[in-house]
Amino acid sequence: MKSFKKITLIIAAALTSTMLVSPAANANAGTVTLTVAGSAATGGTVVGTPVALPVPADNSIDAADALKIAVTSVDTGTVVTAVATNATIVSALATSAAPVTASSGSSTLSVSTGTGNSADFYVYTKSTAVGTVAITRAGTTTVYYVQGTAGALNSIAITAPASGAAGTIATLKVTGYDVFGNVKGGATINTLVSSNGAATATALTTDTAVATLGTKEQTVTLPASGSVVVTAYATVATAVTGLTAPIGSVVATVAVRDLAGELAAKNAELAVANSALAVANAALAAERAGRAADKAASDSATATARAATVTAQAAADLAKATYKAEYNALATKWNKKFPKLKVALKK
Repeated sequence: MKSFKKITLIIAAALTSTMLVSPAANANAGTVTLTVAGSAATGGTVVGTPVALPVPADNSIDAADALKIAVTSVDTGTVVTAVATNATIVSALATSAAPVTASSGSSTLSVSTGTGNSADFYVYTKSTAVGTVAITRAGTTTVYYVQGTAGALNSIAITAPASGAAGTIATLKVTGYDVFGNVKGGATINTLVSSNGAATATALTTDTAVATLGTKEQTVTLPASGSVVVTAYATVATAVTGLTAPIGSVVATVAVRDLAGELAAKNAELAVANSALAVANAALAAERAGRAADKAASDSATATARAATVTAQAAADLAKATYKAEYNALATKWNKKFPKLKVALKK
């Protein structure tokens, strides 16, 4: 019986514990609604079909620029959190009394429902790259995707080689950007190519293909001499306070190189250098010859002096030997004649 009672108590405790955690486990994650300017948003739930949003080129975050994420029917007091990457979150849209600009907002925002059961977030982007917004409530996280569409053409740029050989082809490239630096496809950029008093105007349309988006190339045949001045110009957006100033005209210059003339000049420089080298080599050879002659003369004088010294020494040695022999011969005779008065021989 005691064992049965223990089992009963354990089961009761387990049931009580389950009842205590059930409310947290079953907290209401609510309903999430995506709208843009009051209409249901298209896409947004998968990365391949993000919600398309115009970038806020007028520097005001309005209903048309932002994805409204409305979380409703959550439990009272729920904290709803949004975290964005490559996008920005604001808690409200712009009004005349409370402007919300393209520098407003942050990458994270939390809303406590307090005594209510709903939370609203507004998401905008200044980039044409895909961004994400993760909404977390009651232990549930859902990720939504947004992508900006480039605004009006705001600035242009041109790249060109600094120089090129006469008669060759130079490749120029123009690029269009919106006010946030996104490349702008389908924009019209004109070029005026001027050389030796002649000018040619061309209208270019920037590419829309991903690999070359926002750019367009143009080729120019370089003249025989002088330079080519390329002016790129376009109709750009009106300046907006607080955003990057428009640039509607840029210039690049390509200097024409006379390769034959440059080669002739280099050959002339080489000839001068070779002449100087020949003079230097001749001077070096003369110096080496002089040093060799001086050494030969010095060696000859040294050898002559040494020979004279040897000869003198030999003569002195011979004279000494002759003197000693003659002395010893006389001494020997003396000693024989006068035995009692002998003198020593020289050794």
